[in-house]
Amino acid sequence: MYFLSTELYFPPVTEASSEGILAVGGDLSIERLLLAYHSGIFPWFDDDEPILWWSPSERMVVNPQDYKIAKSLRNILNRNIFKITFNQNFTEVIKNCQKIKRKGQRGTWITDSMLEAYIKLHETGYAKSVEVWQDNELVGGLYGVDLGKVFCGESMFSTVSNASKVAFVSLIQKLKEENYHLLDCQVHNDHLEKLGAFEISRAVYMKVLKG
Repeated sequence: MYFLSTELYFPPVTEASSEGILAVGGDLSIERLLLAYHSGIFPWFDDDEPILWWSPSERMVVNPQDYKIAKSLRNILNRNIFKITFNQNFTEVIKNCQKIKRKGQRGTWITDSMLEAYIKLHETGYAKSVEVWQDNELVGGLYGVDLGKVFCGESMFSTVSNASKVAFVSLIQKLKEENYHLLDCQVHNDHLEKLGAFEISRAVYMKVLKG
């Protein structure tokens, strides 16, 4: 495991541990975050931990060009009960992602330092959000880092049924229209799998990222 100094550097992703941890320490500056994402690396840590940088051997992704929306979800979209916007309220989206209670988690990995760093990343045009509204109220959304042809999803939330799913498929539709190669969902979870995400190897992910 590599311990980062003030130097703007990451070791090769092939040096990650079996868990996927590549490096420890450093900072959450815009420059380091962008270097990380462009290198296939992302930060993920709890409040009581140092900054941990990950590059897992398997990556959970969606190919926007091949994605098929489930019939039940398409019916929800067609009913127009939600309004979808992009990059209209990034700060409220990430704050909701930070405070939402998630099954099986004792807290949030979106620390205050992470929140501040990604708001700065948004202000520079790299971090982006999807908002889902119902009756003029923000009821769901997601945010992530836009690398041009790969969008790295970070977190999503919903306060009403199906709102986060609508944010997810709305992002995929937009990425498909703009000819993106991948939506990166980082690590496996059952919810993402049910939404149609699947795993690819780190080597394949890196090939797409660098392609």
